[in-house]
Amino acid sequence: MLKEKKKVIVVGGGFAGIETMKNLIKEKGIDPVLFSDKSYFEYYPALYRIVTGASPIEVCIPIKDLIPKENFVNEKISKINPETKEVETISGQKHKYDYLVLALGSETAYFNLPGIENLAFGFKSVREATKLKNHISELFEEHEHPTKNELVSHFHIVIVGGGPTGVEVAGDLATHMRKLANKYRVHESFITIDLIESGNRLLKALPEKVSAKVLKRLRRLGINVFLNREMISEEIEEVFLKDMSLRAKTVIWCAGASINRLYNEIPGITIENRKVKVGPSLEAEGLKDVFVIGDGAGTPFSGLAQTAIYDGAFIASHLARLSRGAKVLVYKPKKNAFAIPVGINWGVVSYKNFAMFGLPAYLIRHFIDFMFFSGWLKPAKLFGVFIEGWKYRRIK
Repeated sequence: MLKEKKKVIVVGGGFAGIETMKNLIKEKGIDPVLFSDKSYFEYYPALYRIVTGASPIEVCIPIKDLIPKENFVNEKISKINPETKEVETISGQKHKYDYLVLALGSETAYFNLPGIENLAFGFKSVREATKLKNHISELFEEHEHPTKNELVSHFHIVIVGGGPTGVEVAGDLATHMRKLANKYRVHESFITIDLIESGNRLLKALPEKVSAKVLKRLRRLGINVFLNREMISEEIEEVFLKDMSLRAKTVIWCAGASINRLYNEIPGITIENRKVKVGPSLEAEGLKDVFVIGDGAGTPFSGLAQTAIYDGAFIASHLARLSRGAKVLVYKPKKNAFAIPVGINWGVVSYKNFAMFGLPAYLIRHFIDFMFFSGWLKPAKLFGVFIEGWKYRRIK
């Protein structure tokens, strides 16, 4: 008699969820299904490229190209009931599970600062990046007859948050804005980019020598970097810091993230320091057969793409062993390397006490991106993405 397959529901189509599915599909004793409200996977480490001219096709991969369509449900999960072991979709359909893997990712956190959520541009999705790209294009297309005072705020961009995203966006925009200024005959002196960081240095997760080198690079690109400056609020075309205010038509919020709000609605779940508390095998503390991976898990290095992929591979292996009645695995956090581009042809690679800067680091980051796509996509599809991206850039 054949043993009944274990039903595993994975919620979330990001790095952690897709990696979990790609591994679980290979297991004969498991019937995995992925639920996601998006029909595509977003490669968010490259979102900044959309703002400066890349095609969304270079950042988005249809989920049907990653896993079999019979293992995917394109619906949003609205309720989770650990007691009955059911999830409910937004359309009201209920689905039973033996094991539930929550890979819900994170959302932008605005920390209840007045005006920020409504006036600033977020930067956690292709939709938000495309919205920002269109806005910047409109700035140059609509600058026909402003006064000099209006021009100063018109082309003033304030980026809030000195982490990897803020640094990447600032570096890429420095070159992009000047290219647009040349195209639309706007004097470069009207282009201002400010990077605001509340802490005493950029890239706090990296060694101090790396932060110092990146700071020097950004300033060389003409970016004003303000450290130890906390943002208080935003009004229309004006940003208020603790000790100063800035007139700017564009504010980009890269300063914080919080766990997906659905976590807060799960009965019995434990949340500490804006993360879900997990046990030795990433099980949600206090819940049976529910696991949390990726950005929402309270692990040392959560919030990074590499960690999410690592979590997905771990939980797939763990569930495979559970389904066979084998000894369970214990999660061991893995420290990640950082590869951050800072403008054209310059980047930083940092791992523990090792650091590399300049063009070699920049090329390594692009090689990492290529290796990721080549690992997840078939060669023909990968080639198609490259060609479509190339065509898009030529048209632009």
